[in-house]
Amino acid sequence: MKNFLRLSQLLMLTFLLQTGIAQRKPNIVLIMADDMGYSDIGCYGSEIPTPNLDKLAGKGIRFRHFYNNARCCPTRATLMTGLFPHQTGIGHMTEEPADPNGENWGTPGYQGYLNRNCVTLAEVLGANGYHTYMSGKWHLGMHGEQKWPLQRGFERYYGILAGAASYFRPQGGRGLTYNNTQLPAPQGDYYTTDAFTDSAISFVNAQHDSRPFFLYLAYNAPHWPLQAKAGDIKKFEGVYAKGWDAIRRERYARQLQSGIVDRNTPLSQRDTAVRPWTDLSAQEQKDVAYRMAVYAAQVSCIDQNIGKLVTALEKKGELDNTIIVFLSDNGACPEPYKELGGGTMADINNPELSGAISYGMGWANASNTPYRKWKRETEEGGIAAPFIISWPKGIARNQQSKIIDAPCYLIDVMPTFLELSNTAYPKTYKNNIIYQLEGTSIAAVCTGRSFTAHPCLYWEHEGNRAIRKGNWKAVKDGKSAWALYNLSNDPTEEKNVAAN
Repeated sequence: MKNFLRLSQLLMLTFLLQTGIAQRKPNIVLIMADDMGYSDIGCYGSEIPTPNLDKLAGKGIRFRHFYNNARCCPTRATLMTGLFPHQTGIGHMTEEPADPNGENWGTPGYQGYLNRNCVTLAEVLGANGYHTYMSGKWHLGMHGEQKWPLQRGFERYYGILAGAASYFRPQGGRGLTYNNTQLPAPQGDYYTTDAFTDSAISFVNAQHDSRPFFLYLAYNAPHWPLQAKAGDIKKFEGVYAKGWDAIRRERYARQLQSGIVDRNTPLSQRDTAVRPWTDLSAQEQKDVAYRMAVYAAQVSCIDQNIGKLVTALEKKGELDNTIIVFLSDNGACPEPYKELGGGTMADINNPELSGAISYGMGWANASNTPYRKWKRETEEGGIAAPFIISWPKGIARNQQSKIIDAPCYLIDVMPTFLELSNTAYPKTYKNNIIYQLEGTSIAAVCTGRSFTAHPCLYWEHEGNRAIRKGNWKAVKDGKSAWALYNLSNDPTEEKNVAAN
């Protein structure tokens, strides 16, 4: 009888393993770049070598029309919750009051930190058996511990709570935090992109049980200030002397060749605030080419570190069963809206500075090739993001290297992860009623099935608004009238047909 029971148990275990019922849930690694343009990585057209991201895309899936929320913290709010940013309390950038007597701009949707009527990916996955780790930029509330990552579902955290910091010496209000402890400024050989990756790897390597993990790795790169390691900058010496007009044309040609941009999409006209490269003086060309070299070095360092993380996952035996998603939080950044960039040349790579020392409107325009406009705006250049899904075990062989044309956006990430991990979304959490998910799972792309497209897509931030319905897209900023574009024959939004 005992032998029969043992045989029955063995047969049942074999059946469960073969059918996948007893298989471990997938790990989830979510990687976000900060202020990186649509065309800034190799598999989206860039001259910046990104072999590790290109390899993930080569065996994974890329999206041609994946949209973010055009700005840092509204994107992060939606990414973490699956809701529109206003539902989470982050309809605006910060939690600072709009006037001396107000705390939330007159409505709870603008309080500037996550409310308790939403749940984060960490809270949902953590309640369903996942370890939850975060490393990098939080930017979802910083004044008071109750708004920090550990209070929103993460077990371990290392990074910056603020929206920007020095790469070499983050300090003060833009300093480092480990779990719930704010740290002194680091000394010696330090660089945030490396440190955030090393911390993420250490969190995963310290785990010795068989539970799956969710890792959110949110780089502050290539957000200003322009700060990169000397060895990385050296790789790009002289690359950008040809100027932004030539770089845009070359990126566009690669995009057409790879198929990430279809043949019906023209290269948009150079932004009207930017001169032709040949109109710059020799000194202006030299200075701004160096700025772009530093920016490219920041992007390159991201890719090197993603390679380091992938190697660590492979060494631990976790890579095959790990879903890796990579995206950017908004289009390239022109702040402080100067053609040739913010800050002086002497400010670049100064470890004591953390402000808007940047590469300028000319290069931001190039970073968003083939589109127009940039961060904060709701034209394609502000909201179109590179988006890659990799999952060696879960993406069918005939889906590898596929490019998905159907438009989707940030609210779809949470439902996708929940479906792939077989995780239920709560109606209440810690005695709070939770807004129900707004997005649609796109998990079907892993096996080549179709998914339900949104009838309409919506954006609003600081008065910058857009609605997309099918191929029609209406766009409005805080000052002008609504513009209307037919994306089927005008994907770069240069023919306003609202008057028609």
